Amino acid sequence: MVRPASEEGRGYAGSAQALPWKGMVLRNRIVMPPMASDLATPEGEPTRRHFDHYLPRARGGVALVIVEHSYVQPGGRLTPTQLGIHHDGVVEPFRKLVAAIHATGARVAIQITHAGGATTEAVCGSQPVGPSEVPHPRTGRAPRALGEDELPALAEAFAAAARRARLAGFDAVEIHGAHGFLLNQFLSPLTNRRQDRYGGSLENRARFPLEVVRAVRAAVGPDFPVMYRLGAADNVPGGLTLEESQEVAPLLVEAGVDLLDISGGLGGSRPAGAPPGYFVPLAVGIKQVVEVPVLVTGGITDPFFADEIVRTGKADLVGIGRALLADPDWARKAIDALRGRSGPAAAPEAGV
Repeated sequence: MVRPASEEGRGYAGSAQALPWKGMVLRNRIVMPPMASDLATPEGEPTRRHFDHYLPRARGGVALVIVEHSYVQPGGRLTPTQLGIHHDGVVEPFRKLVAAIHATGARVAIQITHAGGATTEAVCGSQPVGPSEVPHPRTGRAPRALGEDELPALAEAFAAAARRARLAGFDAVEIHGAHGFLLNQFLSPLTNRRQDRYGGSLENRARFPLEVVRAVRAAVGPDFPVMYRLGAADNVPGGLTLEESQEVAPLLVEAGVDLLDISGGLGGSRPAGAPPGYFVPLAVGIKQVVEVPVLVTGGITDPFFADEIVRTGKADLVGIGRALLADPDWARKAIDALRGRSGPAAAPEAGV
């Protein structure tokens, strides 16, 4: 059932009042979304440069830092210097990064992913895999189609990565199901042409992403927050639509997702010539069908626009990407600007 979007408002993005979420508290509604920095060692471990990248933004006032996409298997690596969370040896290096971010007062999650057909053999060391032998929009090359018997091990790779994230002290884990990566490839009718129970109907195309969510939930237990970055529309003719994602989103929640991070685009995240907040309409559509919090990112640079998104119930959290890269103190400055505005929004207790 589709519910109307809230007209009452939910406080404001920079509110001093916290968002209670799955047993933890976020100090405001501003999130640093996962953005690839390609600063890892060839083995996928974080380096000193990751501390230099994340800590200024955490000190700058964001509530939640989502550490960039980290591969769950070497065959799912997108670039040679992408972070990996594919073996137990990375737990300790990540634990140090998590502790440093926690010391700023921010919470921290990590995004776990498999590139599927979006990568190349030169990077991942073997022929890329995907749901079907269909050229990927990123590479123009067709991956090897995964056998049904290979899927349980892939789901377990996501689960093992999530266990490592919890061991490292992360507050949450985000499963990457957007931007043409493996789980998005399964969900999209453009990249999934399978004829078995993992292809064809929307129910079948969603089967493997849901199996991954259930595996991750079982691995981390009932109390650990699990997020899912949902590519809610492919933005390509014949691709996944918002209406289909409105059917899938409640199934993701039922499988164990506690927060939906809304994005789009099968070949990448930023539509050419898009206006600010270009994924907000997708977030509104998803909020109509789920009760869990919804995060939206995409061209949001103005604090008053971010405030309006939260106040009008279009989303519960806002991700600030390029603006945070340009100015690590964006969150603090935005909060100061919102508190300085005349009227009820200036009062911290007006927040949520």
